[in-house]
Amino acid sequence: MARRRHSGKTPPHLLLVAMHFPPSRASGVYRPLAMANHFASRGWRVTVVTVTTDFFEHITQSADPTLEGAVHGDVCVVRAPMGLQRLETDTRRFGYMRANFPLLHSAFWDWTERALFPDLYSSWIPGVVRAGLRVHRHSPVSVVLATGNPWSAFGAAWAFARFTRVPYVMDYRDSWTLDQFNVCDAFPPDHPAWAWERRLIGGASRVVFVNDPMRQWHAKRYPRDADRMVVVENGWDAGLLGAPAFRRPGADGPLRLGYVGTVTTQLPHDVTWKGWKLAMDEPALAAATITLYGHLGFFAKSVARVRALLPLDGDSRVFWAGPVGKREVLSAYEELDILLMMIPSSPYVTGGKVYEYMASGRPIVAIHSPDTAASDPLRGYPLYFPVRELSEEAVRDALVAAATRAATITEADFLACLDHARRYERSTLLDAFDAQLREVANA
Repeated sequence: MARRRHSGKTPPHLLLVAMHFPPSRASGVYRPLAMANHFASRGWRVTVVTVTTDFFEHITQSADPTLEGAVHGDVCVVRAPMGLQRLETDTRRFGYMRANFPLLHSAFWDWTERALFPDLYSSWIPGVVRAGLRVHRHSPVSVVLATGNPWSAFGAAWAFARFTRVPYVMDYRDSWTLDQFNVCDAFPPDHPAWAWERRLIGGASRVVFVNDPMRQWHAKRYPRDADRMVVVENGWDAGLLGAPAFRRPGADGPLRLGYVGTVTTQLPHDVTWKGWKLAMDEPALAAATITLYGHLGFFAKSVARVRALLPLDGDSRVFWAGPVGKREVLSAYEELDILLMMIPSSPYVTGGKVYEYMASGRPIVAIHSPDTAASDPLRGYPLYFPVRELSEEAVRDALVAAATRAATITEADFLACLDHARRYERSTLLDAFDAQLREVANA
């Protein structure tokens, strides 16, 4: 099929392939949601191809219905089915093959993953391609933007391009072949993921990463494609967060420290809670508390394992307040005086939460190693208190420093924090990306 050129007389049409889209509550939902809304507000025709809701109901068992109201009214959402049998954990919902021939069923899916496409969610690809082709026949697509993980989104964009010659862009929210947490290759040298990633990157018009260290790693791995690799940071969403108000820390009682976001097993729990135990009797933190706002893990099965890592006894002064919908998250920030930026330590990890924390205007205690990529946007933030190293003593010192400074914070300090955060507002970061996508669409 001949490739269509966007003439400029009609709005360009973006096909966004994103499994994690409302009502998903996975951390990966906010970037594609912001992209869909941004491009719709900038005059694009936007169609999102995502997964059917039974995936969230029966597989992840996690959703945030409040997010559905955040989707721009001009965004068209199309839901493509995925084979769920391999992912199903409820034995009452097993199909005939899995229930009666479990080894054969498992062997079949292992074979398809290695022979066809190396991703747990590869059964989603045919549904995405079919949905995309139906959309394309009705309203020609100018460019496909696929965001991963899962990496099947990339595979679907590549397959769609084979049928239509429509250009595609790959958006790496995470890394595929790089284990960004352990800083090593994610697969052995003979794994098919390497060949597939090379093929997909080679055919992409742009390859997007959330931070420059991740871009550099991939540029070194795929030097022929380095000139098409760009960085689009995560940023924060003004429409979701709202406008925080200044409140003098500790003005109405002991300091309230806290964490806002999904609590996972990958956070630095051990060093954080040991450091807190050392710090909680310091004069600056007398009677201070820590409150955690958020789900325990991304899936229902994770709750007990995550809860076991938290010191939720009366003597620790640590409390879990439960989850808050994204649309109500501002109230959680306004309850807190000091924020704990707990994220995994890695040169390749930024974490979307860092930008939202800055936009709250609160002091931030950064509990991760100094070489973690999240340190880059935090540099220059007026109320930034990083640990000098990942140790309980360093956590104690950072907590005490933040608490001591909290006593002198003024509204001018608060406004200076907001001014720093403003450069990372998502629409500001996406404006430059908008220009690049239009260039691809008109190529």
